[in-house]
Amino acid sequence: MPLRRLPILSHPDYCGAMSTPTFVKNVGVLTFAQALFFMANTVVISTAPYVGLQYAPAPELATVPLGLQFLGTMSATMPASLLMQRIGRRLGLMLGMALGIAAGLLGAFAILEGSFLLFCTAGVLYGAYAAFAQYFRFSAADAADAAGFPDAVAARGRAIAWVMAGGVVAAVLGPELADRTRELFAPVLFAGSYLAIAGLALLALLALIFLDLPRYAGSAAGAKEPGRPLRVIARQPTAIIAFLAALVGYVTMNLLMTATPLAMLACGHGFTETKQVIQWHVLGMFLPSFVTGRLITRFGADRIILTGVGLNLLCVAIAVAGVDVANFAIALFLLGIGWNFMFVGGTTLLTTAHTPAEKAKVQGLNDLVVFTSVSASASLAGLVQSTLGWQTMNLLAVPGLVLVAGLILARLRPHLVEAVLPSSRLRG
Repeated sequence: MPLRRLPILSHPDYCGAMSTPTFVKNVGVLTFAQALFFMANTVVISTAPYVGLQYAPAPELATVPLGLQFLGTMSATMPASLLMQRIGRRLGLMLGMALGIAAGLLGAFAILEGSFLLFCTAGVLYGAYAAFAQYFRFSAADAADAAGFPDAVAARGRAIAWVMAGGVVAAVLGPELADRTRELFAPVLFAGSYLAIAGLALLALLALIFLDLPRYAGSAAGAKEPGRPLRVIARQPTAIIAFLAALVGYVTMNLLMTATPLAMLACGHGFTETKQVIQWHVLGMFLPSFVTGRLITRFGADRIILTGVGLNLLCVAIAVAGVDVANFAIALFLLGIGWNFMFVGGTTLLTTAHTPAEKAKVQGLNDLVVFTSVSASASLAGLVQSTLGWQTMNLLAVPGLVLVAGLILARLRPHLVEAVLPSSRLRG
């Protein structure tokens, strides 16, 4: 159903409704900032394992900087959410971009100095920057709510998907940027790539000056009446599936993506082939965002998440089948689409599981849980890849995917699950 703006009416949760031009501007600013962030992420994905392999005390520790990056994200997610509730999205997001500038500058300095410890510290700073950037998608949901669309869930889904679509730019330009800047300070490699990250964060900070989201009218009331306890909210079937969809989708994607450069290197493939595979992967992550919102509107978030599970399982099958460049490229492309469906679907579903007063703590808890798990998977990726191998790594993703599929089927087709698990409670 097409989204139409209601007449300018007071919105119960905001200090006045936003006009459609303001909504378009906000989504445009957030999409641009998201694109810059994902470009930085693609540079990190393409280069950090190589930097880690060069400076780490042992090869098994090559992905530790990436793991610490996600540890930084995990540590900053809840504070970032609560801070933005207090000072607003715009100032909070701009502060996050400042952390990105610092991370890029420190990363470049660490590489020039050959310091693994400083590079790990830069990873933590980058993780904090990423924690703030994760709220671009929730800010898009806020923009949809502020515009007063009649179908709030559909509007949020499309706004979130469009902001996530900014990653298409990252798929094309991110690996190229990493490649073209890696020899900027030759013979020291990749220091220029981290200077580029600082530049991308600076551009995002400048763009966010034009973000125009309202402050919550109920912020003060929300502090006095914070809503239901988190343990109550987290027990809802909707919240459980939303949490797990984002968690399993992100951990699966991150574990395999982080290990891909190392696996391809072990299989005799060079940086050029790895760059192309990462490009296909990032394209798969974000190209579907142009239609994910409409698919969620038509089929529901549950079915889109379930489709993402199926695509991830197909990714595992192709990755296990061989180690040619084509296997890596197709598997990582499917992995990207599967992540998109699970993550956007889970994010949209989560917006239906809380009230406005509960939003900050629920969103913070969601990203805290997700990035705690992602941190562990990134830290262990190098060790698992070197000890168990690429095919076994892929098989480790299967149980979590099957769990998410089972929970969704328990909601969509309870009679099928009842035959196997008569005590199923996830019907609502």
